[in-house]
Amino acid sequence: MSLDKKYIDIIANITSRAAISAMTYIGKKDKISADQAAVNSMRIELNKLNIDGKIVIGEGELDEAPMLYIGENLGTGKGISLDIAVDPLEGTNFVANNMPGGLSVISIAEKGNLFQAPETYMNKIAYGKNIPSEAIDLDFSVEKNIKNLADATNKNINSLTVCILDRPRHKDIINELKRLKVNIKLITDGDVSGALLVTDEKYNVDLFLGIGGGPEGVLAACALDAFDCKFQGRFIFKSDKDMVRANEMGISDFNKKYILNEIVKGDSIFCATGITSGDLVNGVILNDEKYVTETLATHKNSSLTKIIVKEDVIKP
Repeated sequence: MSLDKKYIDIIANITSRAAISAMTYIGKKDKISADQAAVNSMRIELNKLNIDGKIVIGEGELDEAPMLYIGENLGTGKGISLDIAVDPLEGTNFVANNMPGGLSVISIAEKGNLFQAPETYMNKIAYGKNIPSEAIDLDFSVEKNIKNLADATNKNINSLTVCILDRPRHKDIINELKRLKVNIKLITDGDVSGALLVTDEKYNVDLFLGIGGGPEGVLAACALDAFDCKFQGRFIFKSDKDMVRANEMGISDFNKKYILNEIVKGDSIFCATGITSGDLVNGVILNDEKYVTETLATHKNSSLTKIIVKEDVIKP
């Protein structure tokens, strides 16, 4: 079953309002207030909808409210039952420090179709639609993935670009990429947008890999699905508490490697609105008392992938 296309504009409007709310804190060195502003806006707007919505990807548990928490019910309780994944402010440091790439993100699917990911790390790999599925694998060595990628793209290895979070945990991977003479795009935060750089050749990123947030992996997978790109992920559980929580969410195999259609089943809609300008979309602009936003919107079943530009006169 397909989601009604009306939800594309509805969700884009919600992420736009959240982005406008967070805009107030650009460069103010206050990532907590920026995040809270986006959360407050998003909750208010989602609760206006005639849906029976439930957060399956959010910011922690009930005791961490007032963030949008996993298990929170949203909407009027009437109408279609939806799984909702949110990252009200993807890249809090980007907004706090006036750096490129801050986003407000939502994805929706019908109830039961979005993987309920725990608040833990995930080892991920994402690559473009023209790469054969079997060429790249989370369990292959870096060298094997790179050589297979070069063969699949008909490129020299030193022409390939890999995007990865700049973290100490990736030291060995980065050193191996350097040894292979691969171009490296290091990002400081924002691995939803990092993964989406494989969707279009204009971004000049051939592969995204490394360890980042599990919830961000599910959000990225929704958009990658609409672009017919590929994604694999494996959760990393560092404590018994993490495993207990994952088990409560229905995860029994803690070493399982998930492919895209196990993370996002059926139709989905994804919207990411820019707060500060980045690779994917421009940030919020105040122009003649109107806020202008750009949103990357995708809809799986209609193969829609487009940028929506909105003007909004409502101040946060």
